[in-house]
Amino acid sequence: QNPKTSAIVKQLVAEGNTRELQKYFGSRMEFGTAGLRAAMGAGISHMNDLTIIQTTQGFCRYLEKNFSDLRKRGVVIGFDARAHLSSGGSSKRFARLAANTFISQGVPVYLFSDITPTPFVPYTVTHLKLCAGIMVTASHNPKQDNGYKVYWENGAQIISPHDKGISQAIEENQEPWPQAWDDKLIDNNLLLHDPYATVSKEYFKDIQKQCFYRNINKATNLKFVHTSVHGVGHKFVQLAFKAFDLCPPFAVPEQKDPDPEFPTVKYPNPEEGKGVLTLSFALAEKDGAKIILANDPDADRLAVAEKQESGEWKVFSGNELGALLGWWIFTCWKNNNRDTRAIKDVYMLSSTVSSKILRAIALKEGFHFEETLTGFKWMGNRAKQLMDQGKAVLFAFEEAIGYMCCPAVLDKDGVSAAVITAEMASFLATRNLSLSQQLKAVYDEYGFHITKASYFICHDPKVIQQLFDNLRNFDGKNTYPKSCGRFKVSGIRDLTTGYDSSQPDQKAILPTSKSSQMITFTFANGGVATMRTSGTEPKIKYYSELCAPPGNSNVEQLKKELDELVNALEKHFFQPEKNNLQRKTE
Repeated sequence: QNPKTSAIVKQLVAEGNTRELQKYFGSRMEFGTAGLRAAMGAGISHMNDLTIIQTTQGFCRYLEKNFSDLRKRGVVIGFDARAHLSSGGSSKRFARLAANTFISQGVPVYLFSDITPTPFVPYTVTHLKLCAGIMVTASHNPKQDNGYKVYWENGAQIISPHDKGISQAIEENQEPWPQAWDDKLIDNNLLLHDPYATVSKEYFKDIQKQCFYRNINKATNLKFVHTSVHGVGHKFVQLAFKAFDLCPPFAVPEQKDPDPEFPTVKYPNPEEGKGVLTLSFALAEKDGAKIILANDPDADRLAVAEKQESGEWKVFSGNELGALLGWWIFTCWKNNNRDTRAIKDVYMLSSTVSSKILRAIALKEGFHFEETLTGFKWMGNRAKQLMDQGKAVLFAFEEAIGYMCCPAVLDKDGVSAAVITAEMASFLATRNLSLSQQLKAVYDEYGFHITKASYFICHDPKVIQQLFDNLRNFDGKNTYPKSCGRFKVSGIRDLTTGYDSSQPDQKAILPTSKSSQMITFTFANGGVATMRTSGTEPKIKYYSELCAPPGNSNVEQLKKELDELVNALEKHFFQPEKNNLQRKTE
């Protein structure tokens, strides 16, 4: 019943354009553990009013099956600022339609009245003890995309088998319910609540438990620049700085207000390197700021850059910032816990493709480190399990600039990570140390961890399948590569098939998933490289790392060795020319 998407389809029918119609209606968007992520537009392969109604009807029925008290507890729904003029779709409209679906079934809905960062949704689920949460966002994807991200009652993103159950329920509930299209019905409805004011207040109160140096924050001369890259983060990072008694950061004026067109950047993704930070560098130079904090558009990730003595800017990788925040959060915990026995219940987590620096710190300091599969859904769920057993989960991170610094949010949170990074930098400044100098000190103490990650773009699923099949049948059927150029392979773990050469029974310990590709190679020189497909983008990603024991300070030699390993990986395992893969460009 959306006149815009309806007109698009009628036009294609009138033209007899079966090729485009096939694109729109050939296959339904797949609902996975990350929920939905697709372009906005007409048809069942896109995000639009109808597919949102169908998805929410399925989700509602699935929740009814799982929670006898759903009509007492309810759900929370948040949204970012994305909008798509040609199809009439927007995050706010989708959120209202989803709210209408639940309310029509007598389920209370806590619908944010305005845009919020993604972490506010999992925070609200936990804080208000709700059954589930939905965030309408496509995070840092291109502007035409949108997404529908789902949280379970434990405050973490869903994991299997919930995705299969919800997917099945969507298939069974495709006919829109009688008043599905009329989102005006929710206004003034007694089942509609707005959690915005309460949650804002409580969230900023909760993250202050991670504020340890208020006096330093008040007195610091360090200046910060913040960009929200046309997303939702501006107001919330300003409030976080205020909560920590820090002077507010200078906001990049051209990027501080939400704009679904993302006019000043090619990709609204701070992970993509210096291009996204051009305006931030200019503002920092003008205002004499040494540190730049950049959130992605839904403010669940954080990139950090620091001006070096040379005048150059260093953009920290996700692994480097993970090392700094892990060191900082543990140091703060240690200073505030004099009971040495407490350390046996302390945990930190990171994903299997992230740097193993936390493992090195844990080994030396005596706390526990665990790795999980890629993605915060795994770290959030594992953190909750540990917390329910009375353990303290201080920190979790993934190399894709995602950090969980505060146990009140069981997902990555770019707002708390930004203000905690600012406090860390302010503290270090009182010792005349920069973030870069402290990073070197961390590596000196716990061993250098050099990492390199990138990706190739490939829009053809058959080519991706073939590439991974070749790796599994490298020297004849069911044989993996024994070497990669001059680098000898000493171990293989395949989390698609469940094979792990290092285990006595050759079975992988981490959960396996046939629906996504992921192979990790360990090399005789101590290097590790993982190749995997992305769940939300047409990319084949790789992650590599060389770890040295403390005291091995020949960093240049380590970097050279890793560069050569990565070149061999690209040449022999990816074969970009043969497979017609497109390289990541700056």
